[in-house]
Amino acid sequence: MTIPRGHAVMLALGIVVLFDVLRVFLPSLITLFGRAGETPAELMGLYAAAWFILPFLALLSKPRHALVAGAAGLVAARLLLQAGVSQLYVSSAGVTAGLIFLYGCAGTVPRRAVPVGVMGGIALSSLVHLLLDGVDLAWRRGPLPWAATLALCLALFLTLLFAPRTEEGAPAPARLWFLFGPTLLLAGMAATSWAKPEQGPEPLGTLALSWGLLALTLVAATAAALGPATSPLIELGLGIALVAITVVSHLPGAGVPGLSIGFLGSMLAAAGSGPAGRRQGPALLGGGLVFLVGVFAYYAAYDLDLGVPNSVVPVAVSVLVVAVAVVPRLIRDPPVQLSTHRRALPAALPTAGAVAGAVALVLVPLVVAVAWQPVPAVAAKRSGDVTLIAYNIRMGFGLDGRLSLDRIASWAAAQRPDIVVLSEVDRGWLLNGGHDDLDRIARGLGMRHYFAPAADNVWGDALLTNLPVKSVRSYELGRHDHPTGAQAQAVVIEVNGRELGVVNTHLQAPSGQAPEVAAIVRDLAASRPVILAGDLNTTPADPEMGVLLAAGLTDPLKALGDPATSPADRPVKRIDHVLISAGLTAVSAQVPRLPYSDHLPVLTTLRLTSVDQEG
Repeated sequence: MTIPRGHAVMLALGIVVLFDVLRVFLPSLITLFGRAGETPAELMGLYAAAWFILPFLALLSKPRHALVAGAAGLVAARLLLQAGVSQLYVSSAGVTAGLIFLYGCAGTVPRRAVPVGVMGGIALSSLVHLLLDGVDLAWRRGPLPWAATLALCLALFLTLLFAPRTEEGAPAPARLWFLFGPTLLLAGMAATSWAKPEQGPEPLGTLALSWGLLALTLVAATAAALGPATSPLIELGLGIALVAITVVSHLPGAGVPGLSIGFLGSMLAAAGSGPAGRRQGPALLGGGLVFLVGVFAYYAAYDLDLGVPNSVVPVAVSVLVVAVAVVPRLIRDPPVQLSTHRRALPAALPTAGAVAGAVALVLVPLVVAVAWQPVPAVAAKRSGDVTLIAYNIRMGFGLDGRLSLDRIASWAAAQRPDIVVLSEVDRGWLLNGGHDDLDRIARGLGMRHYFAPAADNVWGDALLTNLPVKSVRSYELGRHDHPTGAQAQAVVIEVNGRELGVVNTHLQAPSGQAPEVAAIVRDLAASRPVILAGDLNTTPADPEMGVLLAAGLTDPLKALGDPATSPADRPVKRIDHVLISAGLTAVSAQVPRLPYSDHLPVLTTLRLTSVDQEG
């Protein structure tokens, strides 16, 4: 039996377009509707839920009508996003249209095309995201991104037009369509949120990611080769692998290939023989709600005290996937019937191996060539003047809600900084679109980077410099009843033969964390000048500032105009600081009015002096 290729390709392309829209919709919730915390979380959740509930109205229509209408709305939304039109509302409507399209697919796409189409779409979307260095086409301007977007939308339209309207086999079971939402959630998290080394570019991490995306891409071909006649016992083992790998998915490169193996077992198990029923559409839309709840539950742990760690979410969703995919199959077709399937697997393995080898020969060199970057050279400084930038980049999103990583890097490079300290650095959160802010900015600056995890292993603070670095240490700060984690990164840098200490932090609970940072500053300043820089969430008049100044620091910006840094569009207070100890003087300081974040950067030139010269 052959795979209905037209339906599989149509489904895969629709998922690619929907994933593109989701990567705009999710960060728009935070930056435009939520305005980075100004809007109550409950209201933001209700807004997001509305666009996932509206598709249930499609239950009143025929699947074929929903398929065509949903595809038309999805394509229109994708093209409008490329044109930069009303980002928040267009992406919201695009999500609804995409789910309506999938509802139509659930009633028209044959059983054997569903695993190939779903996993092929997720794989292709993840691969393109990597090859674009995390800056998706929707964030890019110019003729080439437009041409690629038009080609993608045209391809979806043509497959919709020419895919056979008559069924080629039985429809897929409802539980297979339900798995789409949980699968998209776990794959979206794992494809970008692999663990990041804290120091410098990560060639090994890039290779691990390459292997993971390769494995994910091969799932579609392997599913087609194995078909639904695999052993339930093998499917159960693959499903258990999904849960086990999710638990350790923070290990470099472990998440994506492990999830790929688990998804293969889950999809094949759910696509196995058995009654299809007539609930495919409601099941698909219900799985979409699981995706939304999972996204909010995972990331709400950083802003709300939920009482449980957010790592519970992917594990719970993985258990749900296995339960839905494997358990019903085992009840209907227990492992004792293994002998009836024994011949199917060996016959399919040569085909799957040949496909895997062919794709690997092409894909691995391509991914490594695009993703790998050389480590910038260390450059010693022969003067005592240091240019430093401190910037809370809000995960790389500007006031207009658009991804601003390249604009940040371009502006910063023009200042020729020696040291850059960044707050709110996102290295792969699905909620923010799955971008590696630090890698992108460091590449634009041509600088080495040193990452300090705070909220989790891919969200925190960072320091960039090409000056010689003698030591790097990150201190975890107490939470003090605040759900979001914080750290203080202490780096010792050599400048003109002398040591300079830099403490980089983003305080979340200043009243409790300021004394901890002050103690770190005192220890570091015992034998060298020290700079404390970052988003301190403290104004010069707050008592927490007095705690920091008592550690031997001074506030040079207060004497240089005391410019406000927040919010960026109408600055009224200064909560971003560069404080210095004895042995340093401020030559200049300014706060440029930039729209690339909801904070303004602090640009300073500092001079290393001796205590005698200061006196």
